[in-house]
Amino acid sequence: MIFNYLKLTKKEFQIALGKRIRQLREDKNMSQTELGNLCDIERSNMSRIEAGNTNPSSYLLYLFAQKLEIEASEFLNFKSLDK
Repeated sequence: MIFNYLKLTKKEFQIALGKRIRQLREDKNMSQTELGNLCDIERSNMSRIEAGNTNPSSYLLYLFAQKLEIEASEFLNFKSLDK
């Protein structure tokens, strides 16, 4: 899916963010369960976030970044989704 990054609706943003979280998690060879456990959330919540069905809090994004050993700003690099 190609996004117009300057004009995302709330739902499009959630979907793009979820896809980016999944991409970064998979780049680290980590399962939803593993990342969820490290951040004290259920795998089902990870699934909803990655599907774009819910927004993670800013603190949860901070935890994801910490556990994935990346900069939190990487979550908003949606251009990598077009590859």
